Amino acid sequence: MQAIPLKNFTIFLIPALLLGATGWFFPQVAALPPGRLELLPFTPYLTMALGTMLSLHFHRGRAFFMFLVLAAAYWSFRVHLRGAPTGITATVLFQAVCVLVPLNIALFSLMRERGIATVAGRLRFAFLGLQALFVGWAMEPGHLVVQQFLSCRFTESHLLGGLLLPQPALPVIVLGALVVAGRACMRQSPIDASLLGVMTAFAVACNGIGTEHVTPVFMTAAAAILTLGVLKDSYNMAFKDDLTGLPSRRALNEQLTWLGRRYAVAMVDVDHFKKFNDTYGHDVGDQVLRMVASKLRGVGGGGTVYRYGGEEFTILFPRKGREEVLGSLEELRRTIADYQMRLRSTDRPSSSREGKKLRYGSGQNRGTVSVTVSIGVAESGGDRRRPADVIKAADQALYRAKGSGRNRICT
Repeated sequence: MQAIPLKNFTIFLIPALLLGATGWFFPQVAALPPGRLELLPFTPYLTMALGTMLSLHFHRGRAFFMFLVLAAAYWSFRVHLRGAPTGITATVLFQAVCVLVPLNIALFSLMRERGIATVAGRLRFAFLGLQALFVGWAMEPGHLVVQQFLSCRFTESHLLGGLLLPQPALPVIVLGALVVAGRACMRQSPIDASLLGVMTAFAVACNGIGTEHVTPVFMTAAAAILTLGVLKDSYNMAFKDDLTGLPSRRALNEQLTWLGRRYAVAMVDVDHFKKFNDTYGHDVGDQVLRMVASKLRGVGGGGTVYRYGGEEFTILFPRKGREEVLGSLEELRRTIADYQMRLRSTDRPSSSREGKKLRYGSGQNRGTVSVTVSIGVAESGGDRRRPADVIKAADQALYRAKGSGRNRICT
């Protein structure tokens, strides 16, 4: 099984920081003025309402339905529970919510984004409605099988005995967290990463149901984490290129407004890309662009790479002159030219394990291709006072590189 790169885990940084900040803040809650403490039970609703409106605005169906689930769970706690659950009705409700919410978090992490006012969205509404009916049915007297399952104890461990969380919820939370974490690492989706934070905050909120202020504080944290995930995901849509994962031209334009007076710009273009596309097809062309993007990410000299458009990329070097970046660019040009990219077959197996056997375990020649890039470099200064002038000069240098044989750097 292929190892997940360590950098993929940085997507969990914001949820982890928010959870840490909530844990640090909680001991200070009791010292708040009485007027603010009276508002505390309503802060989860306000945070969830904000997140729901953002989800609607940005058409983030999975987040929208998760806000509904969180709001329904918190409302049920507020209406039917006063502290730790007492009585069969309140206990069954608490136990069912502790199982179903983590289960929904895991399921929504596995689902694709299908919108809200769509057929898939209506099916998800129905799915959540059926769960609500099931909980109401389970709370009625006489349904002993369900009630006994929700209250069963797998072990009499002292460690688990001190938890208010029902034991049937524990494997759902643990396995669900592993599923969510795996999906987030693979997709690099801020919403998926935030779902892991939601799972953690919800588990703390449920386990602390008998302690004053724990549930509203951590339910607010769960809603805030998911809201930030929606905002971050929407930012990525606007400022990241979907194919390569690089910052987009819009992000470049934004960064150019913050540059100082001294910087260098390199324009990079894949040589003969149209001919390559016509020969091998657009799917292979996309593979080439992703490969080139992955190599460009490794550029030295403090450069940041952007996808400018089509097969053209831009590398921005703040506080650097032209001569200072030529060595890094030359090394980058050679790395791309020397790389042999193995073509993926159109009939490759869906199983990643079988695909790996074909790539590394067989002696079949599956075919490789290599590509080259041409690079034009310009620096600020002289008559190039605006970023647009520097980019234009780098573009002109790029055309000279392509006109003089390609696979080279011109300044």
